[in-house]
Amino acid sequence: MQLPSRRAALLGAAGAGIAAALPATRAYGTGGGGGAPAGTPPVLLTEQASRRILVLDPGRRVWDPAADPSVVRWEFSPVGDPRYRDLLPDVSWVYPCEAKVRVHRRRTYVLTTASFGFVAVVEHPTGRRYWGTAIGPGDDLFNPHSAEILPDGNVAVACSTGARVRLYAASQGPRATRYAEAELKGAHALHWDAARGVLWALGDDELVTYEVGGTAARPALERTYGIGLPVGTPGKTPGGHDLFPVCGRPGRLWVTTNAAVFQYEKKGRVFVQDFAGAAEISRKSVKAVGDDPRTGQVVTTVPEAGLGETWWTTTVSVHRPESSYKLVNGGIYKARWWLPV
Repeated sequence: MQLPSRRAALLGAAGAGIAAALPATRAYGTGGGGGAPAGTPPVLLTEQASRRILVLDPGRRVWDPAADPSVVRWEFSPVGDPRYRDLLPDVSWVYPCEAKVRVHRRRTYVLTTASFGFVAVVEHPTGRRYWGTAIGPGDDLFNPHSAEILPDGNVAVACSTGARVRLYAASQGPRATRYAEAELKGAHALHWDAARGVLWALGDDELVTYEVGGTAARPALERTYGIGLPVGTPGKTPGGHDLFPVCGRPGRLWVTTNAAVFQYEKKGRVFVQDFAGAAEISRKSVKAVGDDPRTGQVVTTVPEAGLGETWWTTTVSVHRPESSYKLVNGGIYKARWWLPV
């Protein structure tokens, strides 16, 4: 996403005073109806208009938290929360751009980043801080865009503007600052591959892997593989954006670029579009993609014209079968199924 100036973003996002009035976490009951297939998981959103992470009821096709708070299963904002005060969330928690749910040592966490520097691993549902940092807080010179937790408890962060992948020694405590790093142009997304024991990372032009070395206290990163992304428009960068496991096919990864959506077949080392629903799922500027292995549904987000920022949407698209969710007055960036793994 193309960010405005720091001052403009802060005035627009913080000036409204919405986030400051919110508690760090809040849990609600479940909803119902809406015609979603049985077993549809909740939907996890980065909601930039109100600077929140939301988990929403999959049984409601229209979400209007202001009119009906029961659609919200859980929410998070670090603003005003003393557990995150040192991360300067008033200026670093601008444009939350990643949310993914992970299980680490039998605890559930939401990994989140924001474009103006905030990175944290947040325990669900308590909101307690496992680890966090602020990378260049108050500006987008680094633009942390995604994060991943590794088996040893350390946390990797992809910084798109900063063109680097960092691996923090988060296992050493909630305020650990030591890190290893590797350069990656346009670093946008990360995924830990437990089967192969490597960290996948997606940049502007390529999909790469890193081997993690050193110790938990002093980690190291070594690049071990890279493959160029499919070119959408000759002469232009492919613009890698989202990287996520294909839950229904463990040997594959979802990969989105500026032009299309692919699956990367790890064994054959090839990008393919032979997946069910490809004609509807693959389109330009998909910011997030993921499948639910139980129902087969795929969720995506694509920018919508006429909103506060050019990368926002109020619509979460669902495929197989085709349907959608709508967030009233929303500014959604990414949406994911709530699938703790």
